[in-house]
Amino acid sequence: MSEDRELSLEENFSRLEDLVVFLENEDISLEDAFKAYSQGMELIKRCNDQIDRVEKQVLKLGGDGQLEEFEYGSTGI
Repeated sequence: MSEDRELSLEENFSRLEDLVVFLENEDISLEDAFKAYSQGMELIKRCNDQIDRVEKQVLKLGGDGQLEEFEYGSTGI
């Protein structure tokens, strides 16, 4: 699964959905199922990495109009 550009989070989720549908097929071989599973695990890792990058960039607008880093679990949101 080598590509010239990084897929968006939505594109990776779409590929994961396609793999799930493929894996639900009862007529696939064990080898094909393992390949699809491995691809899915790689896609999940990419999705997690993308989500982590976004979380680090999330900012919130404070009461004084200044941007502040978002604190996970804060009660203000």
